[in-house]
Amino acid sequence: MLVDSHCHLDFEDFAEDMDAVLARAADAGVGAIQTICTRLSQFGQVLALTEAHANIWCSVGIHPHHVAEEEDFTAADLLRLAAANTKVIGIGETGLDFHYDMSPRAEQGAAFRQHIEAARESGLPVIVHTRNADRETCRILREEAGKGAFPGVIHCFSVGREVAETALDLGLYISFSGIVTFKNAESLRDIARDIPLENLLVETDAPYLAPVPHRGQRNEPAYVRDTAQFIADLKGLEYAEIADRSGENFFKLFSRTDSELIDIQ
Repeated sequence: MLVDSHCHLDFEDFAEDMDAVLARAADAGVGAIQTICTRLSQFGQVLALTEAHANIWCSVGIHPHHVAEEEDFTAADLLRLAAANTKVIGIGETGLDFHYDMSPRAEQGAAFRQHIEAARESGLPVIVHTRNADRETCRILREEAGKGAFPGVIHCFSVGREVAETALDLGLYISFSGIVTFKNAESLRDIARDIPLENLLVETDAPYLAPVPHRGQRNEPAYVRDTAQFIADLKGLEYAEIADRSGENFFKLFSRTDSELIDIQ
């Protein structure tokens, strides 16, 4: 089953045509979707989407861009919200973004560690965003792993090999978005070729980063099929193998899901 492991369906970009977006996803063979929380203040909107659709799940967390806006939170807050809602399957997205620096770096790091603590205690995977912060991301991941193992994924992977190697060493997964299809992403493609199938996920990060041939358009879950096809070609495999294996990985990692509830066509 093809899965869009990371998108943002609660964003205004989808406010007027959600039904059509989900219908196109189904037509493209997308059997499950995870929509990602970026602010605790908007968690209710994210959760509502999952309650309306059996094959949509969500996460709970604060994007590093918004940490300064919602800094008064702890791992306990994340754990409380996750425990109260069975459609919550992940913690995040969290991490470090030193490209935009929309929140102070120290606060980003502290929030990242709170999310990892919640993942460690709950067993729900931490969903990691990292941009222009490879060394710091690897340091925090390794330091936190020293306190106890935790599941997780580096989402929308577009960074260096050091992050990929650190993630694999720690047993984390790596998720590829439409960036891997971009013309100037050859170094990323080199890494994607080397990622073992057992650690591979695919995603859209919609509404951002539409893959070729949709680049420049609003991204949506249906387009994860293009990314899966691209990775299949990159690895010299059949599309079905990438779609099915990445889907299996999703349900293994995000084990709070129940794939048997999904009406698979």
